[in-house]
This record gives sequence, structure tokens and C-alpha cells, in this order.
Amino acid sequence: MAELAPNTGDVKQNVQEETISPWREAWRSFRKNKIALVGLGIVLFFIIIALFAPVIAPQGINEQDLSKRLQAPSGEHWLGTDDFGRDILSRIIHGARISLWVGFFAVVGSAAVGSLLGIVAGYYGRWVDTIISRIFDIMLAFPSILLAIAVVAALGPSLRNALIAIAIINVPNFGRLIRSRVLSVKQEEYVMAAKAIGMKDKRILFSHILPNSMAPIIVQGTLAIATAIIEAAALGFLGLGAQAPTPEWGKMLSDARSFLLQAPWTMIFPGLAIMLTVLGFNLMGDGLRDALDPKMKN
Repeated sequence: MAELAPNTGDVKQNVQEETISPWREAWRSFRKNKIALVGLGIVLFFIIIALFAPVIAPQGINEQDLSKRLQAPSGEHWLGTDDFGRDILSRIIHGARISLWVGFFAVVGSAAVGSLLGIVAGYYGRWVDTIISRIFDIMLAFPSILLAIAVVAALGPSLRNALIAIAIINVPNFGRLIRSRVLSVKQEEYVMAAKAIGMKDKRILFSHILPNSMAPIIVQGTLAIATAIIEAAALGFLGLGAQAPTPEWGKMLSDARSFLLQAPWTMIFPGLAIMLTVLGFNLMGDGLRDALDPKMKN
């Protein structure tokens, strides 16, 4: 009886499927999530606006015309004007730069410091873990916005100090997340083998443990950018963040409070910009979590 020859096409396909990298597989899973793609589209839209703000904005952010103050949306001013006659659309476009800049760099700073502390606490344990964990617990005992207000009050109100405050209050979130991940990863066989052959702790941490802990950092970082944008807007609304005449969305909301009934568009459009940006990062973060978390896969 003749033996059936193996289907070389099926063999090649199986080999290719086995050699797909985890990141490519995650991207394939992410692309199947339509809601996550909507979030990615919103984020890319605001990033493009921020990058090309000087070209896209129809007018200068500080061009005043008091004869046109508090004008309703029209063909000349698509989103209306504020109490100084400045074009709201132009200020919102330039405000995207500020909000994304604060959100990104605040999260990068908090992720770097928090991840480093979390890795050290999880890997070495004992008294090192106890001290770092208690510091995280103390910081998390305070409401985040109150802690941010306290930091800005100590440093002085400014956009830079608001960024520092937002980075500080997000450190424990990254630290505790990475600490729990390290406690699991350091028990893996490849880490135990690296220790057995005498590999130094520094190389183990940054060559084995950190790369295998990147997935939760990426997911937490994406969601944290949305939180950082809200916190920056809150500090700006309270007068502790960006100062006039900087076109920061929270500051724009604060300046428009007195004209809510007279000119509601002065608050509606900056508020919508904050809402859409945060929504985009949250949807994208949820999609990344589903794509990178093995527990979420069938």
C-alpha cells in the first residue's frame, strides 16, 4: 500500500505559524479588535494634529480681536472665539501638543522610575522589598490629584512642575505592577539557569527579566497617558498647571467658566478634545491588554 506524501504546503505553513514572534502575533490580535482600532485612529488623529499644528491652525494662538470676542461658531471661526477674540480651533489644535507632550513624558518618567524600583524590590526581596513597597503604600494612601496639588504647590505652578507632579504620582502604579511581574518571572527556569552559571544580577535584570515584563508596562503606559492628560487638565483648571496665555485644554476650561451660559462653546470644545483624546488612549490600551495578555486569548 502506497504511503501518502506529506503536503509540503501545510508543513511550511505550520513552520511559519510556529516562528511568528509574540509581538507580531499580538499585532494580529490587535488588528482584529475593531474598537481598539478606533482608539488607535483617534490617537493618531490627535498626534498628527499636534505634529502639524503650525500648519493646520488657521490663526495664531494669541491673535486677539476684541471686536470679535465670544463669537459663536461661524465660517470664519469654526469653533467660535474666546473672551479675547482668539480663535478657539487654533488654540485647541496647539493645545493637543501640550496635552500629548505632558502625558507622554510624564508617563515615560514614571514608568522608568517605577519599573526600576519595582524590579529591584521584586528581585532582591527582603528588606529592600519592604522599604520600597511601604513607600508605594504611603504614596497610594493619598488621592492622586491631592498629591499632585501638594507637589505643584511646593514647586510652584507651571506646566513643567505639573509634569513632574504627574510623573511622581504614577510611580507606584508602575512599581507595584512590575514588582508582581518580577516575582513571577524570576522563578522561571531560564532565570534560574542564568543564576546557576554565575551571570551578574544586572545582566539578569536587564537582559532577561525586564524584556519579559515589557507587555504589562506597555499596556499600563498607554492607559496612564490618558490619566496623565486628565490630571494635567485638572491642574490647569485649578491654575496650578499651564499659565496664561498657554493654550492648554484645562486652562482653557478654567478661563471659560465665567462664560458658560453666555458662550457655552468656549467650554464645550476644549472639553470634547480632552474626552476624545482620553477615550482614544483608553480604547487602545484595552485592545493592547487583550492582545498582550495570554489569559485573554482563546
